[in-house]
Amino acid sequence: MKNYTVTTFILMGLTDDPQLQVPIFIFLLLTYLLSATGNLTIITLTFVDPHLKTPMYFFLKNFSFLELSFTSACIPRYLYSIATDDRVITYNACAVQVFFTDLFAITEFFLLAAMSYDRYVAICKPLHYVTIMSSRVCSRLVFCCWLAGLLIITPPLSLGLNLVFCDSNVIDHFLCDASPMIKISCSDTWLIEQTVLISAVLTLILTLMCVVLSYTYILKTILGFPSAQQRTKAFSTCSSHMIVVSITYGTCMFIYMNPTAKEEVTINKVVSLLISSISPMLNPFIYTLRNKQVKKAFDDSIKKIALLLKKWSKIGN
Repeated sequence: MKNYTVTTFILMGLTDDPQLQVPIFIFLLLTYLLSATGNLTIITLTFVDPHLKTPMYFFLKNFSFLELSFTSACIPRYLYSIATDDRVITYNACAVQVFFTDLFAITEFFLLAAMSYDRYVAICKPLHYVTIMSSRVCSRLVFCCWLAGLLIITPPLSLGLNLVFCDSNVIDHFLCDASPMIKISCSDTWLIEQTVLISAVLTLILTLMCVVLSYTYILKTILGFPSAQQRTKAFSTCSSHMIVVSITYGTCMFIYMNPTAKEEVTINKVVSLLISSISPMLNPFIYTLRNKQVKKAFDDSIKKIALLLKKWSKIGN
């Protein structure tokens, strides 16, 4: 995104209709607050509760951190834009937003793949689970997820930093995203378009293959269990992760359905909204409502806080 005549960009947002700005602001503010509260709660619980020190919750903690980081890189800036009617974003701020949103999003896909592998080991190799999924292995897997995300975004980002913007600086989106920015560039964008497509498809294929293989073996193992109770318990262990995977991959695949040119921008905005606000809000509730250990840890934490407040009130009196 080489800086010649264009030093700032104008983000058009979701819509130009002034009557929709307040409902959109309220909706995004509520979803962001719920997302931040839910993900911070999960992160806190995994730190303070001794029962949530297993590899599964180590990955969940990192996933919640990624969700919180991703939505924080997208939504607050747009909320500020609606509240102040200031749609201008500097070139450098736009480049930073593209970097972090892409890094968090791609890392999240690889982390979902790592989480599916964790579920595979837990169900298919339960006797060796502690040995295979040691704390060192889990830390290395998370590090590899971040490294994979960084390596995949480096080629398109490097090409993007060389794009020339001559006179058009209006981005038809509510955040700085690769696709609408490529459209307003006066450079030859064929190479970067292909690089972005290859990076996205590579990420989806690699991570989806890992998820599908893991759950194929998981399903095969579960169906081989002798009792219905064992099968139900095993399915419930994986259900939360399967729902989150379905939401994440399902929303992203809309981008690659080859919509018409007229619909492409609208679909891109809707998918970005789903990924950046609604998914991060839903995921903590999916994990907590369907997980007895997390619910128990939450209840225990509330009781401890209530007990501490009661003690402090007695001391104050």
